[in-house]
Amino acid sequence: MNTVIRAMTEDDRSSVIEMMKAFYASPAVLSNGSPEIFTKDVDSCIGDCPYLEGYVFGGRRDIQGYAMIAKSFSTEFGKPCIWIEDLYIKSDYRGLGIGSNFFKYIEEKYPDSIFRLEVDKDNERAINVYTKCGYEPLPYLEMKKI
Repeated sequence: MNTVIRAMTEDDRSSVIEMMKAFYASPAVLSNGSPEIFTKDVDSCIGDCPYLEGYVFGGRRDIQGYAMIAKSFSTEFGKPCIWIEDLYIKSDYRGLGIGSNFFKYIEEKYPDSIFRLEVDKDNERAINVYTKCGYEPLPYLEMKKI
């Protein structure tokens, strides 16, 4: 499938927030998010935040999904680190290669970077896509403090 990948814009806000609600309510994500967080995330994607970028898949009227990446630096690997934070494709468009195309796109945009993501261990479909794209599991326990 020939899907356009483009930067998220203000015109995409409501569609992206609706997809975020579906994504964060699914078993693929361990937290439920909130309207406030969704709004802040989209604000950062379409604003001038240097750490977060947002993308949508498809045309202006036919949005098939979205992704968000966060940028940092990995001292472990000595290079920039691109975190694929969100990757959501609407059910009607899954299995068409959109996710794989996004990985190729982002890897070409950020050469000589390490790419990381989180996936629920029971999300076999996503794990298969990520493995096919060259991603490997890391044996880390992630911790947080809010």
